[in-house]
Amino acid sequence: MATQRPAGSVLDKAGLGIKLLGTSVLAGILVAGVALPAVGAFGLTAKDTADSFDNIPDDFKTPALSQASTIYDAKGGVIAKVYDRDRTILTQEQMAPVIRQAQVDIEDARFYEHGAVDLKGVLRAITKNAEAGAATQGASTLTQQYVKNVFVEQAGDDQQAFLDATRKSLGRKVQELKFAIKLEEDLTKDQILTNYLNITFYGHQAYGIEAASTRYFSKSAKDLTLPEAATLAGLVQNPSAYDPILHPRAAQIRRDTVIDKMLENKHISAEQAKEAKAAPLGIHYKEPLNGCITADSGMGFFCDYVRHVVKQDPVFGKTAADRQKLWTQGGLKIYTTIDPAKQKAAYKAVTTKVHVTDSVSAAMTMVEPGTGKIVGMAQTRPYGLNSDQHETVLNLNVDAAMGGGNGFAPGSTFKPILAAAALESGIPIDQQYPSPHDMDYPRMSTCDGTWNEKGVPVENESEKEKGPYALKEAMASSVNTYFVQMEEEVGLCAMKQMATKLGIGKLANGSPIKQVPSMVLGTQEVSPLTMASAYAAFAARGKYCKPVAITSVVGTDNKKLAVPKADCTQAMSETTADGINTLLLGVTEKGTASGIHISDGRQIAGKTGTTDNRYAAWFTGYTPELATSVWLGGPTKNTSMRNITIGGTRFDAVYGATGPGPIWQKAMNEVLVGTKRTNFKTVELPETAPKPSETPTTQAPPPTGDTGVINGGFTLPPGVIGGNSGRPGHR
Repeated sequence: MATQRPAGSVLDKAGLGIKLLGTSVLAGILVAGVALPAVGAFGLTAKDTADSFDNIPDDFKTPALSQASTIYDAKGGVIAKVYDRDRTILTQEQMAPVIRQAQVDIEDARFYEHGAVDLKGVLRAITKNAEAGAATQGASTLTQQYVKNVFVEQAGDDQQAFLDATRKSLGRKVQELKFAIKLEEDLTKDQILTNYLNITFYGHQAYGIEAASTRYFSKSAKDLTLPEAATLAGLVQNPSAYDPILHPRAAQIRRDTVIDKMLENKHISAEQAKEAKAAPLGIHYKEPLNGCITADSGMGFFCDYVRHVVKQDPVFGKTAADRQKLWTQGGLKIYTTIDPAKQKAAYKAVTTKVHVTDSVSAAMTMVEPGTGKIVGMAQTRPYGLNSDQHETVLNLNVDAAMGGGNGFAPGSTFKPILAAAALESGIPIDQQYPSPHDMDYPRMSTCDGTWNEKGVPVENESEKEKGPYALKEAMASSVNTYFVQMEEEVGLCAMKQMATKLGIGKLANGSPIKQVPSMVLGTQEVSPLTMASAYAAFAARGKYCKPVAITSVVGTDNKKLAVPKADCTQAMSETTADGINTLLLGVTEKGTASGIHISDGRQIAGKTGTTDNRYAAWFTGYTPELATSVWLGGPTKNTSMRNITIGGTRFDAVYGATGPGPIWQKAMNEVLVGTKRTNFKTVELPETAPKPSETPTTQAPPPTGDTGVINGGFTLPPGVIGGNSGRPGHR
C-alpha cells in the first residue's frame, strides 16, 4: 500500500479532501459557481451553460411514479394489487410528521436553510474527509438526491438507462445540479420532501414511505412512532447494510444514530430519545406478495388475464411499449366483470370434483350471453410458481397469447357450429342423412377449392349407430357420420365462416382455423373461454359478443380510460339460434347429457364432447342467462382418461357427460338456484323414430359416441416446457 502523506496545513487538508472526494465534489463546487450568482463571492466565475434551465421537463417536478394498480371484481371487492414497484403515493398530510423530520435530520439537516447546493456542507465534507483520510461524508442535498432518484425511476428496467442515471461523471453532476436548482425555484421545500419520501427506495421491494411502513411495520406511514420512523429513515442510505430483517443489530445502531441526530437538532427531547432508543426494533414484517398470486377463490388466473388484456389491447396504447408503460407506471383502478359468487362456485366445483393431486385437471369459464362479460374463470391447480405444490401460471381457460396453452381439441362440442351454418344456408332443421356406422371422408368444398381426405375413415362410437338420422336425433346422440355428411353438403367454407362469426376464426395457438373435414369433429384446439363465448351467442339468440374482462379503468389523474368493447354482432338469425337451442335442449333432455340438470328443473341446453383415447372431455352448456364451458384433461401432457381415478371417483372411461358434466352441474346449481328462470324460445321439431342407444352412467359411455378425434389432447405454446409447434390434433 502506498504511504499516505500526513495531513498538515489547512491547504494540505483541503487538497487531500479534494483528491479523496474526486471529480464529483469538485464538479459540484464548479457548477454551483456557474449556476448561482451568489457563489461569485466564493471566487468562481459565473457563465452561461449550453443547456438552459427551460429545457427541464414540466413533469420532472412531480413525475408519474410507478406504483401499484388495484384490480376489483364486479362487486367492488379487491382481487389483487399488482405492481412492478410496490409504491403508494401519499400527500404530506398522509405522512406522520415524525418520519418527515427524521428523514431530513439524518440526510440533510440544513435542508430548510440552504438552496439546491449546500456550500457549507461541501466545505464540511472536504474537511471531514481530509481528516479521516477517506471519503466518509458526502455533500449532496436532499433535493439533489431526489433528482437522482427521478432519473433512476425514469430508467425503469432499462439497465443502460439505470447505469447512465447513476454514473458518477461531470456531465451527470452538472445535470443533477441544474435540475435541483430549477426544482428549488418551482417547488416548496415541503413539496420536494414529500416527493422524495414517495420516490426513494427502502429495501425489500418497498418504494416510498407508505410501502416501507407497510412492509416493515404492517401499518400506514401516518401511524409511525418515533423509533419506527427513525428505523425507516436510516434505511435510505444503504437498504442492504441496514436491513432490519437480515441485519437487525446494524439496523438498530443506525436507528439510534437517527435518533441522536434528531436530538442534536432539537427536534426531540432527551427523554424521548432515551425512550426511543430503549425500544425494540418492533418489526412486523409483511412479505411482498406481488399481484395475482395473492388473489382468492382461484382468481389469480383471471387477474393474469386482465394483465394480458391491458398489455395487449390497442385501446390501452398504440404500441406495445405504450401499453407496457401504462402497466408499469400503475396507479390504475381496474374494475372487472368477474362475479365473486359465480367465481367462488366455479372454483369450488373444479377443485372438489378434481383434486389438485390428480393426473388430470379441470378448467371452467362462465360468460354472460348478450354482453360477453367473463363472470367466472377457474381451474383445479392453483396459480403460482411452486410446481411441488402443483401450482402453475398457465391459464388453461384462455389462448396462448393471453397466458394460456395452445388449447384443447373440443370434440363434438363443435358440431352445433356446423348445424348453425347449415340452418343459415337453408338446410331444414329436420334434414336426414344415411349416416352409416362408418365411411370415408368425402370430397368437400372449401373457400378456395376442394379438399379430399383420400380414403381416411370416420366412424360412429357404437356399432348400433346406423342411419338414417334426422338432425334432432343426430345431435342428441352425437352421430359422427351424420355431421360429416352434413358438412359435405354445407361445405367447409360456410362452416369456417360461421366459426369465425362465433369468435373461432383463430385457434388457441393463434393460427387460423383450418378448412379440413375433421373440423366438425373438433380436432383443432381451442380454449374454454372461446367455447363459452360461442355458446353464449346461441343463448343470446344469435348475438355474439367478444369476451370482455374490464368494465372501466381509472387512471392516476382520476380520469376514466377507454376500455375494450364487446362489439356485439348478429352472428346468425334469431330463428337459426332458436333452432340450435331447441336441438341442444334435446341433448340434455334425451341425449348424451340427459344426466345433467339443474335441481330447480329449469331448461338447460348444451353439448358433450370427448376425444379419442379420452385425452380431453368437455361439456359446454347454458341457460338464457349464463354460458359455461368445462374442460377436463391432462394439464401438462396427454393423459388417457381410461381406468382412472378423478376426485376420488373411479372411471372405466371418462365422457363429456360423466367427467365435465358433473363439474358444470355443481357450479351452475350453486349460481342459478333461486334466481329468475327464463325459458328458451324454441322451434317445432318433427318427431322421428328413436334409434337404439345405451344409458350413460359414471362407468359406462353416453348413449352414443361424442368423440371423433384422434390424438385430440392439447399442446403447450412454443417456449413453454413440453410445448410444440402448436399443430392441432390430427389423424
